[in-house]
Amino acid sequence: MGRRQGTLENLAVTAEFWRGRRVFVTGHTGFKGAWLSLWLARMGAVVTGFSLPPPSRPSLFDLAQVADGVTSVIADVNDQPALERALAANQAEVVFHLAAQALVRESYQDPVRTFATNVGGTVTLLDSVRRTASVRAVVVVTSDKCYDNEERLQGYRENDRLGGRDPYSASKGCAEIAARSMQMSFFAPFVADGHPARIATVRAGNVIGGGDWSDDRLVPDIVRGCLGSTGEVRLRHPHAVRPWQHVLDPLGAYLDIAEKLATAPDGIDEAWNIGPDAGEERAVLHVAQAMVAALGTGRVLCEAGNGPHEANLLQLDCEKARTRLGWRPRLKFEEAVKFTADWYAAWQRGREMLAFTRAQIAAFEVMAR
Repeated sequence: MGRRQGTLENLAVTAEFWRGRRVFVTGHTGFKGAWLSLWLARMGAVVTGFSLPPPSRPSLFDLAQVADGVTSVIADVNDQPALERALAANQAEVVFHLAAQALVRESYQDPVRTFATNVGGTVTLLDSVRRTASVRAVVVVTSDKCYDNEERLQGYRENDRLGGRDPYSASKGCAEIAARSMQMSFFAPFVADGHPARIATVRAGNVIGGGDWSDDRLVPDIVRGCLGSTGEVRLRHPHAVRPWQHVLDPLGAYLDIAEKLATAPDGIDEAWNIGPDAGEERAVLHVAQAMVAALGTGRVLCEAGNGPHEANLLQLDCEKARTRLGWRPRLKFEEAVKFTADWYAAWQRGREMLAFTRAQIAAFEVMAR
């Protein structure tokens, strides 16, 4: 079957499409899933979330009262009977799959759960979707770490080799392969009379934003250090370079892609890199210094790296999304840091975080027009 490769009409999140749309989000209690659920609810979507309990205390899910605006199902993504019941009850039209074990260092501690969740969960989700007639679009979220990272200077493109040295990265490469296999085995347009849902995978760079409290993740560690008793921010790998972006930028791309999958899918049901503009990558030390300055407190200390291997350099080439989707990030690095620091500062002052988080989404929507 022919595949249209031309430049597509510029994508933009349209509230009209999402108003009343029945949407299913796995991983809605996590950092990105909570932001996405709030944004969808703000636009009037009918959202069902399916996830394990929040992975941290505090959590954005609790602080922003995400459960009040969605139907929340607390269960494991590999519990297929529960998953299929929830999909059927929601009569889901669009599915966002974000449920994952999302930490590199934790993947060394528990590789079995990492692969079971990230690979098995993806297969379970797509197998359940093909048994749910209402679904028309699926966005599977993996990671920029899905590539076989040789720490080269050129950014990785969507057709580069998948891989991963650590269990987390390898599991995300496997998830990409598994998603493509399920797509080509059971779904249109690859199978005659296949399930009509169109599927895309998205590979986002390192995401920052308010409400992330994960262990062994840079911004939460910086915030805990700045606001702790010592005010010290200790960095294990200060010179590691990553494609940082505010959480709302990739989420906006996911929403755009899902809408296009549901309305004009040809040329969209593929893999997409979603990351900052070239030159916006930053070293860990730069991020820490910018966050400390934005918060107005804390000091940065660099110490010898310890623990398991983590890559020093990872960059994405997002030209495909720029040219074929008309997408590009709205927040520059400094703006992403400010949005993030403002959120944590508001939380520290005791602000009502549902209203504050919604206000940041509204501000981003204005910037994205």
